Amino acid sequence: MAMWQPEENGLRQILQLLKESQSPDTETQRAVQQKLGELNNYPDFNNYLIFALTKLTTEDDPTRSLSGLILKNNVRAHFERFPPEVTTFIKQECLNSIGDPSALIRATIGIIITNIISKGELHNWPEVLPHLCACLDSEDYNVCEGAFGALQKICEDNAETLDNDMADRPLNVLIPKFLNFFRHQSPKIRSHAIACVNQFIISRTQALMVHIDMFIQNLFFLAKDDDTEVRKNVCRALVMLVEVRIDRLMPHIDQIIQYMMERTQDADDTVALESCEFWLSLAEQKVCKEVLSPHIERLVPILVKGMKYSEIDIILLKGDVEEDEMIPDKESDIKPRFHKSRTHSNQKHDDGEEGDSDEGYDDDDSLSDWNLRKCSAAALDVLANVFHEEILPILLPILKETLFHNVWEVKESGILVLGAIAEGCMSGMVPHLPELIPYLISCLGDKKALVRSITCWTLSRYAHWVVGQPHDNFLKPLMTELLKRVLDGNKRVQEAACSAFATLEEEACTELVPYLAFILETLVFAFGKYQHKNLLILYDAIGTLADSVGHHLNKPEYVNMLMPPLIEKWNLLKDEDKDLFPLLECLSSVATALQSGFLPYCQPVYQRCVCLVDQTLTQNFANMSQPDQYDPPDKDFMIVALDLLSGLAEGLEGHIEDLVANSSILKLLYQCMQDPMPEVRQSSFALLGDLTKACFQHVRPCISNFMPILGANLNPEFISVCNNATWAIGEISIKMGADMQPFVCMVLNQLIDIINRSNTPKTLLENTAITIGRLGLVCPQDVAPLLQQFIRQWCTSLRNIRDNEEKDSAFRGVCLMIGVNPGGVVQDFIFFCDAVASWSHPKPDLKEMFFKILHGFKSQVGEENWTKFSDQFPQPLKERLIANYGV
Repeated sequence: MAMWQPEENGLRQILQLLKESQSPDTETQRAVQQKLGELNNYPDFNNYLIFALTKLTTEDDPTRSLSGLILKNNVRAHFERFPPEVTTFIKQECLNSIGDPSALIRATIGIIITNIISKGELHNWPEVLPHLCACLDSEDYNVCEGAFGALQKICEDNAETLDNDMADRPLNVLIPKFLNFFRHQSPKIRSHAIACVNQFIISRTQALMVHIDMFIQNLFFLAKDDDTEVRKNVCRALVMLVEVRIDRLMPHIDQIIQYMMERTQDADDTVALESCEFWLSLAEQKVCKEVLSPHIERLVPILVKGMKYSEIDIILLKGDVEEDEMIPDKESDIKPRFHKSRTHSNQKHDDGEEGDSDEGYDDDDSLSDWNLRKCSAAALDVLANVFHEEILPILLPILKETLFHNVWEVKESGILVLGAIAEGCMSGMVPHLPELIPYLISCLGDKKALVRSITCWTLSRYAHWVVGQPHDNFLKPLMTELLKRVLDGNKRVQEAACSAFATLEEEACTELVPYLAFILETLVFAFGKYQHKNLLILYDAIGTLADSVGHHLNKPEYVNMLMPPLIEKWNLLKDEDKDLFPLLECLSSVATALQSGFLPYCQPVYQRCVCLVDQTLTQNFANMSQPDQYDPPDKDFMIVALDLLSGLAEGLEGHIEDLVANSSILKLLYQCMQDPMPEVRQSSFALLGDLTKACFQHVRPCISNFMPILGANLNPEFISVCNNATWAIGEISIKMGADMQPFVCMVLNQLIDIINRSNTPKTLLENTAITIGRLGLVCPQDVAPLLQQFIRQWCTSLRNIRDNEEKDSAFRGVCLMIGVNPGGVVQDFIFFCDAVASWSHPKPDLKEMFFKILHGFKSQVGEENWTKFSDQFPQPLKERLIANYGV
């Protein structure tokens, strides 16, 4: 078959296009895009592109490379539609030109090859890997490097395909081949070889595991390599090997640790960063303490040194700019926010653990790329959690020196160290805190903004201790100074102070009540001062304050300070502005805390929330019916609005009745409850439960529509959805009373399955037990026959919760069921006794119910059997039952 040849005219057009596409002018760019679209209709357009890349040596490299990148985009977009002869020509040309003298052209060809393979083409191109492998042995450096570059990209993009049976496991050949090149004379080739193998460590690929010792030996051989890329790849390999094959490293672990300590101080920052990751990986291994103990004295100072800002950090952070509060934020600096939906637990909304342990190492948002400083701080943090007090003798002398240093960068790093060890070394630090905390509070006034901002963070790490001391000693001065920093002239300090203050609020809760006026004055003043990004953090601090002090916020003078600026922002924001998320979350906490104090503001807030839900559903419907004309909506708007409605229902209780009566919320809720997105359903069920409590008269007519949906969502695969659905069923049954009877069969079996599952989370277990108890309270005849199937798990899941309304109603239900079916509890009676004993102060009539059941059982079995039975009880249980119930 004759080689394809371009026509002169076609080639001229393509070159013209490539020249124009390098123009900075947007109009020209637009014309180029249009032209590309038209040319894609010609079957051999892609032949011209590969020809320009591989054959047009008269043109400059960037122009040729650009031709290849356009081809790569076409491969990605419509490779399936290439005519077979075009595909064949492109593949052939790639392999023929892999050794082009220009590194840029070789790299571009490698990109095209890996993109073709990513299209699942490995089995239609059986010669590609053997050809590239053969090129590795070429005497010509360019051919060897080009092939290796292509193989590295293929390993990065197609690791799974290469380890696949279908393709005869190419890795069995490739990995031994790569290992042979670790000692090649060219650093570039050595670096490619390690990078290729590194792709297969984390997945514990079999083909690598059989050669693991050879791999490790080769890494040791390269440990002292002069080339930074090679050293970086060696370090990366060792970090991953710690995670997957520490057993193989153990014989050499001392040398490895010494080597990684040197590399963590490498002159090249990228190598130092790769190596510093090693300490994070090692800390997760059981052997960490044992293998690091002999080295920890040398390691700690190395990490501390790495925590100092480098000169380049300071330039990037504009560390010399002290006042920037007047400069508006760039939109690109604002990280997207994710809304956490409401979850009901029997206490209240329980949003799970606050996982912010590393946010201090991410304090430089404008640079939130990981760097040596953050990595060193994170490493010291995790090692403090492994060694605890044992590292203090090494650290304290370093801290004495750095904390009071007159060079601000050194002092700043000392303050960061103090924050990093707070969690792991807390008990060892306690004796030093009475003098350290006042010193840190004084550093909040430092003239360098970067010192002030890190001090905010470090102090927040000790907030728990501060709150536990007499207020006058530390809490008052800390609060005073921190609130001044909330109004700092520097945006980074404002942000750090706001976040630190939110942490303090969570720790102090109602201890803050005496200072509320002063706190609110400051936060409200900040409204007028903050630029965009920090406003979002301020909403957070206000929401956390409301969660922390609850109804204490409901005083006219506080409401009058806080609500006008919030409502002003609320009126300024458009319905499609994502800044509504944090503001709605904040208002949701405020509404729950203010209760009736929120009444004057509730109508516009309520109506807008209903409107947001309605708009989202409408847009979703449009998108489902005509996807080419309408974009899918951002459902977060609807989720956040549902959550704020929950907050209103919970805070306003019966006062919300009018608003619900005059709106379509229940119709909308019916749609939301059936949304495919779990977070939407989760928030819908939370709102359903809150509306059931607040104004059941409006929910009641919908129950026969709602109950089957609730039953269908009792699926523990979606923990939070299941949790809220379970909670809502319990609230509905209390209100329905005996009318609940037709619906019990829709939910009871699922609830019994959930309570008997082996790994159901605690909150869901408690909610399930309470709901089963409540169903038994209103329909004892329907639930009691199944008592034996759940009573043991029921008792064990509720013995640990505090006395409260929900526990009360659940236990009444179980007592009624035992009355209907006493036989159902006989085998597990000891668990019932234990659950009864878990009550501190049951209401008198509930106590009477317990008394009757215990004495009934005792007289049923007779004195002698009761003695045998009660001898099995643990001593404390025996004593409580005798003291409280005389049995």
